[in-house]
Amino acid sequence: MAILDSVNIGRPRPNPYKSAKDTGIGKQPVASPVQVRDPGPRPTGLGSGLVGDFIGDGQHHGGTHQALYAFQREDLDRWGRRLDRTLPSGFFGENLTTSGIDVNDARIGERWRIGPDVELQVTAPRIPCSTFRGWVGEQGWVKMFTAEARPGAYLRVVTPGWISTGDPIEVTHRPDHDVTVSMVFRAETTERDLLPRLLAAGDHLHPSTRTAVDKHLARTGGHRSE
Repeated sequence: MAILDSVNIGRPRPNPYKSAKDTGIGKQPVASPVQVRDPGPRPTGLGSGLVGDFIGDGQHHGGTHQALYAFQREDLDRWGRRLDRTLPSGFFGENLTTSGIDVNDARIGERWRIGPDVELQVTAPRIPCSTFRGWVGEQGWVKMFTAEARPGAYLRVVTPGWISTGDPIEVTHRPDHDVTVSMVFRAETTERDLLPRLLAAGDHLHPSTRTAVDKHLARTGGHRSE
């Protein structure tokens, strides 16, 4: 059974790894229910899709298409064994630590219901940034993380509401294409030849992913997307 293993909130802390003054990475689990809402556009909106969660770099994080970030507990445990350290829920900056669902195999546009009310839609993979690299503090971390191609998923809010640790996660809609979170990540990082295949996701593609596909097709002489 897929469940919400943890709901995690970030508080402002100094960010020595980026020009942004503060960061909300290293989120902490909370026991009480948390309100989920569409934060609106970045950088002028509310930032995070979780009320009370802090996002430091509003130019590159948060907003409607990256309202929440999900990472699975199984992969945190696997990284913990590999790095020989304990990785608590929220350590990778995820708002939602899941259990029993392969987040990276989720299709772009897939919808999840969490608890009785909230519905979310998978939009894009997480691309590692300098804050993530500095926070984890492992030599060659971005290269290791990228090679695994299991980045976790960003989600947008379809139906707002409240969520709590232990809530069930139900996949309510799976689009009829094969464009997964992992495929998009590989296409945007190590396997650029995959970019044209992402067009199968149609209007579900994140705007930045669509731009990357169009630029690739322009360089290679392919047809631009509509």
